[in-house]
Amino acid sequence: MNYIILDLEWNQSSTGEEEVCKVLPFEIIEIGAIKLDSSRKKIDEFNELIKPQVYHEMHNFTKNLIHIQMEELENQKSFQEVMNRFRSWWGEDFIFCTWGPLDLIELQRNIRYYELEPIASGPFKFLDVQKLFSIAYEDKKSRKSLEYAIDFMNIEKDIPFHRALSDAYYTAKILENLDEKVLGNYSFDVFHIPASKKDEIRTIFDTGYQEPYIKYISRGFDNKIKAMNDRNIVSTGCFLCNKSIRKKIKWFSPNSKHYYSVSYCDVHGYMKAKIRVRKSEDGQIYVVKTEKFISDEDVKNLQDKKEYTKQHRKEKRIAKSQNHRRRT
Repeated sequence: MNYIILDLEWNQSSTGEEEVCKVLPFEIIEIGAIKLDSSRKKIDEFNELIKPQVYHEMHNFTKNLIHIQMEELENQKSFQEVMNRFRSWWGEDFIFCTWGPLDLIELQRNIRYYELEPIASGPFKFLDVQKLFSIAYEDKKSRKSLEYAIDFMNIEKDIPFHRALSDAYYTAKILENLDEKVLGNYSFDVFHIPASKKDEIRTIFDTGYQEPYIKYISRGFDNKIKAMNDRNIVSTGCFLCNKSIRKKIKWFSPNSKHYYSVSYCDVHGYMKAKIRVRKSEDGQIYVVKTEKFISDEDVKNLQDKKEYTKQHRKEKRIAKSQNHRRRT
């Protein structure tokens, strides 16, 4: 299997007034990629500029960041031509690697806009090298800049940043130097969510770099109510002994987008479940649920959070009722 380290540069509307901004907020103007073999050794690179077809004026931020003039792009190949060449270049047996998840999202938005063959019909695995760096060297939650990571790992800065190929080059350098075990913490691209119940994702992560946890990605629903009434979404079970377990803290939400619960396994202890409600590119509601075992202190913190949420909502209802009485 080869590693395809991808980086993109894109332009956007300088006015924000074009109707197309809603479906193509960022138009790709450069693709840079490094190909590593299964031993993470460089074997090839890909770099092409792209002729704009949507936004013909360079946004000031883009121009100042990457130092590309619109005149440089006018004689380049179209996105369709470059994408076909890029697809042939990356081959068959590969995994995408990016610094953060945005490049894959924008690549697929551009593919959809030009009605090209999609990369995949559903979720697919990729390596978010920014996340892997945090898991290996930081607190597993922070997301640092590419240049910060290069400095941290004492990698020579021998070419400028902020061009597609150079940022792909530096991302590849970081990937080359990561411990093999951390690569097991792959991510899922969900530009296309699971099409049906049988396509839903349920994966256990246990790589030794953090406590084992499970990730579940649901199919799409018409609305949040239907999603939160689905048994697969709201049920919890011990993923280590594969048994149903009783909830000690029932589902609650502090903000209507995140939901939490705590269950208890007689063998493995307290398990926290977290649901994140998301909207897919086609407007459907889906959820990402993670489950992991937590300490007694974590349980207390979640219980306090639930009580605070309950009290806060009670106070808001009282204040709203009082304001209504004053107006009437």
